[in-house]
Amino acid sequence: MQQDVFAALADPTRRQLVSWLAVRSATATELARRLPISRQAVAKHLEVLGEARLIARERSGRDVHYSLEAERLAAASEWLATVSARWESRLQRLKSYVEKGERHA
Repeated sequence: MQQDVFAALADPTRRQLVSWLAVRSATATELARRLPISRQAVAKHLEVLGEARLIARERSGRDVHYSLEAERLAAASEWLATVSARWESRLQRLKSYVEKGERHA
């Protein structure tokens, strides 16, 4: 699950799109106006985010509005928090070990 999410978020343009969509939904045209790339390039980025199920599409007449799928992002965030906690624990044990060695030296 995380692999496709993190692959989609590896691109800085897609991360920017996610940041904007976290605030409010928007069309590809609205998003393209904020970036130095074409609407077609934005559409491709949105497709990648959609395949990772990070965004949802909703048609409203001729327009397609994109919005963030917060649950999917939250699941990835929870996974990162778990990994981070494991590393923090390991680093604390290493710190204790090094400090003990320095006191006995």
